[in-house]
Amino acid sequence: MNPGELRHRITFQRLTTTINENGFEIEEWKDFTTVWAKASNLHGREYFEAAAIQMENTLKFTIRYLSEIDTSMRIIFKERHYDIKSIDNIKYENKYMEIKAMEVEKNG
Repeated sequence: MNPGELRHRITFQRLTTTINENGFEIEEWKDFTTVWAKASNLHGREYFEAAAIQMENTLKFTIRYLSEIDTSMRIIFKERHYDIKSIDNIKYENKYMEIKAMEVEKNG
């Protein structure tokens, strides 16, 4: 992969639970890290497979390898929210990761 293709900024967020001043638990998304990524739409067979399970609004993000990233997180890209659906450590080389994430409505 050409590192010059990583030209989009994406932010990973983690859902955290805190206690407010009234003693109630509050869940909110907190920024975890911001990285450079290649963002692309699904195409060909990948797109048709996603469409079959109503996941047409899925993007593919390629980033440098980060072991802390997991599917409980979400991605913010161009002010849109994406739930992480799958993570692939490309060729198990710990150099790059391919993340498929589906756009969701903003709610928090």
